[in-house]
Amino acid sequence: MGGRSDNQDRVAVAVSDHSALLVVMDGMGGHADGALAAETALKVIVDAFWQAPQPLLDPLGFLHLTIGRAHDAVVKIGVNVPMEHKPRATCAVCLIQQGACYWGHVGDSRIYLLRNGEILQRTRDHSHVEFLLREGVISQEQAQGHPMRNFVECCLGGELYVPEMAISGRIALHPNDVLLVCSDGLWSGLTDSELANSCRVGGVPLRQEIARLGEQAIAVLGGGSDNTTVAVARWIGNS
Repeated sequence: MGGRSDNQDRVAVAVSDHSALLVVMDGMGGHADGALAAETALKVIVDAFWQAPQPLLDPLGFLHLTIGRAHDAVVKIGVNVPMEHKPRATCAVCLIQQGACYWGHVGDSRIYLLRNGEILQRTRDHSHVEFLLREGVISQEQAQGHPMRNFVECCLGGELYVPEMAISGRIALHPNDVLLVCSDGLWSGLTDSELANSCRVGGVPLRQEIARLGEQAIAVLGGGSDNTTVAVARWIGNS
């Protein structure tokens, strides 16, 4: 829970014979019913996964449609609420099947692909700080302590229109790749190097390592730490 009085994060891992889904939602604490927004969006996406034939024929279409439906569901629960108090949430969704992963996200919940002690790829936040970082205006170190690092520019809920969402292409997986899906409570308290060096093969069990990372992030951020949530999977090999 970090330094917060309640936990507005929600997480799910769904695994079938042919596919797996990792989902993290972060209810936006400055808005009413952030936890309800996160829970509502999570249910829409997980239910859609279980209702779809697997492996999914169109993984990217699935991500686009279900994230859009999750947004609509969050909008509905806030339909009679003033705009500034409407429930909202960020989301990160990772689908794994047939030797590859596909992901989609809105806001600043992140997905990392870790390989051999490096961050091979990660999602890019929908935030002003991420824009400044991408344009080279600020450094990674400056981004880490930037006063606006927790301000997102789009999310699920709030406005009626479907928010900007980032959907990846097909990303081929190698044996022992790690897919890590998390809320900003984790990554905002860790450096890229600390994340990259985690979850190595032959190290401590994955669950134990993730718990350590969460505790480290909360300790670094102290009383200002946020809810800290992670879903993680290691790809053993093709099947």
